[in-house]
Amino acid sequence: MQAILDVSIPVFAIILTGFLAGRFKLLGQDSTAALNGFVYFIALPALFVSSTATSPVREVLDWSLFGVVIGGYVATAIPVAIIARMFFSKRIGEVTLHTGSSVFANNGYMGIPLALAAFGDGAMTAIVASVIANIVLVLGVASALMEVDRTGATGPRMIVDAFRGLVRSPLLWAFAIGMVISAAGLTIPSPALRFMEMLGSAASPCALFAMGLFLVGQAVHKGAGEVVWISAIKLFVHPAATWLIAQYLIDVNAVQEGVSVLMASLPTGGLIFVLAQRYGVYVQRATAVILVSTIVSVVTVSYVLQYYVPIVRAYLG
Repeated sequence: MQAILDVSIPVFAIILTGFLAGRFKLLGQDSTAALNGFVYFIALPALFVSSTATSPVREVLDWSLFGVVIGGYVATAIPVAIIARMFFSKRIGEVTLHTGSSVFANNGYMGIPLALAAFGDGAMTAIVASVIANIVLVLGVASALMEVDRTGATGPRMIVDAFRGLVRSPLLWAFAIGMVISAAGLTIPSPALRFMEMLGSAASPCALFAMGLFLVGQAVHKGAGEVVWISAIKLFVHPAATWLIAQYLIDVNAVQEGVSVLMASLPTGGLIFVLAQRYGVYVQRATAVILVSTIVSVVTVSYVLQYYVPIVRAYLG
């Protein structure tokens, strides 16, 4: 319990700081868009390049682990998207962010420190691979679909706009650049690497601070039923689906299984808010889901850690 409190309390503290800065008019609502622009176009790409370029390609591209992680996403996202389309909204952008909120986890800010504290440095490779799969897959697909929603395209044009959304995504370009550097065996000069690491470390705090700014004057309780539904899917169904795949469909070791299920059990990540704010769609709901799922995860993630810590540590020796 203490481990999850150690990483969740700072999350709420940063959100509260942003809220107070907005409430006392130290920063205006326009600052939210500016901060999110910084996160999306500068901080996150820098983080992607620095993290992937310094990770061995063979270790990062662990296809068994990717299979478990991606399988958990797909098994959760497809039925959620169908239900969202039937009962909550017909708009592509809203369905996309509804579904994304149910599978995109706070792997970077909460997952990495939690997994390292629980499983130790021996789990680092599985952690990096899981984080990359989480961000590249979910945000990549979401960015493509949000571009389709923005243009309102139908028919074959939807495919063109979806591809354009992928190509325009700075996150996927950053991932590709990092992979090329790693595969080529190149080394980023220390000043440049430190520069990117400093920028990247600002991504999560800025996103959370911007969320707090956005909350000023917002009715967070609106759509409570939908928020509870998505939070339940994120905290219970997503990790359960990942566990089932690791147990019965894809052969992975104890470390890979533990990291995959832990990452899937985490609350909705703040980058969903960044994407929602960027396209002006589903912003209030995304904010509420992040808050609710983070609060409840203090209990649910503690149980996941309690189950997997002895298993993983026994495997690592």
